[in-house]
Amino acid sequence: MRIPIPYLFAFIFLSACNQTMQKTIISHEDPLWIKANDLAHKYIITDGHVDLPYRLKKSNFRLEKEFLGIPIQTTEGDFDYMRAKKGGLDAPFMSIYIPASYQEGGAKMFADSLIDLVTGIIRSHPDKFAPGLTPQQIDENFKQGLISLPMGMENGAPIENDLSNVLYFFNRGIRYITLTHSKWNQICDSSYDQDRHWQGLSPFGREVVAEMNRVGIMVDVSHVSDSTFYQVMRISKAPVIASHSSCRKFTPGFERNMDDDMIRLLADHNGVIQINFGSTFLDGEIEKKRTEQREELQELLNKAGVNYGDPGAEKIIDDFQAKHPTLYADVETVANHIDHVVKIAGIDHVGIGSDFDGVGDSLPTGLKDVSAYPNLLYLLLKRGYSEVDIAKICYQNVWRVWNEVNRIAANS
Repeated sequence: MRIPIPYLFAFIFLSACNQTMQKTIISHEDPLWIKANDLAHKYIITDGHVDLPYRLKKSNFRLEKEFLGIPIQTTEGDFDYMRAKKGGLDAPFMSIYIPASYQEGGAKMFADSLIDLVTGIIRSHPDKFAPGLTPQQIDENFKQGLISLPMGMENGAPIENDLSNVLYFFNRGIRYITLTHSKWNQICDSSYDQDRHWQGLSPFGREVVAEMNRVGIMVDVSHVSDSTFYQVMRISKAPVIASHSSCRKFTPGFERNMDDDMIRLLADHNGVIQINFGSTFLDGEIEKKRTEQREELQELLNKAGVNYGDPGAEKIIDDFQAKHPTLYADVETVANHIDHVVKIAGIDHVGIGSDFDGVGDSLPTGLKDVSAYPNLLYLLLKRGYSEVDIAKICYQNVWRVWNEVNRIAANS
């Protein structure tokens, strides 16, 4: 998901030391954790949002040169093949993330370059990765021990103003589209953007939603403004997903998350919210404290007459970080969000949408990379979730939506 510019400053407090709002001690020798680990490998785990492609793009990754490092085994980032296998991750949706800057031009070309990167990884490592174009294909890949790489496009800007590009991207392997990102685009308004240009969907955006229903691309309402969400719910013939969002109950005033009424309506229309792991998505107190620290540091910089990024600011920032360790949420808070969705909407409407490689230094303790899904399943088992419940959260809820989207498209 790449954090929009106004929020980037919140993540400058990087320190080897950290503090959590909650502390969960998990022993891998606990029989319940061992069961959780078994379930993580017994069932498919799909994650609605992993930002590996953009991370690789930024690092100037070249397939023809790098066969053994990223994405097979590396200490960089949150995802690689070895850690995914350890954690039981089988179908991470690769985010084809389009920064808002590309809305001025080049969005389609940039999207194609990221899609090429993902398909190139699959071609280069057919013993490890495979396409993920349908739930059935992923089921077969899972039986063969392969990690599927389905793709979702984060920001509909690459559709540009040509409705035929919806089918174009379907044919390229895109299976959901997040309608916008950090700013309004030609389709709709963004939750992060003060400018509500369309007051929801644009006229073209309504056509895009209908065309996505027709060709079989899931509509993703993460990032959109509230008014956009309600308009999508009124016009979409197919259920929709929130591929990487969390519950606003725990982050009051944070429109990027979904409030209870929205989650209930999503469930009424057979949809799924996939919980984001970013600390500021999970606990409003963390964002509040980070904001206070950010403002305190800004005052120090102002007093010294320097800006963040100036050479003269480095020592001020280093000293500040030493006194103000980074705050993180905890794996317990992710379980709290799942509990809340289940309480208000039912077990059939929640899944996992980590935002790994997309939220920087903000992942909760106990869920720092893709090897850690068993820790979350352990807490769910500890809270009384059944094996049937775990399977729904891991993949079955998303498969239900995806299959229904495909059914509606086939009958269009």
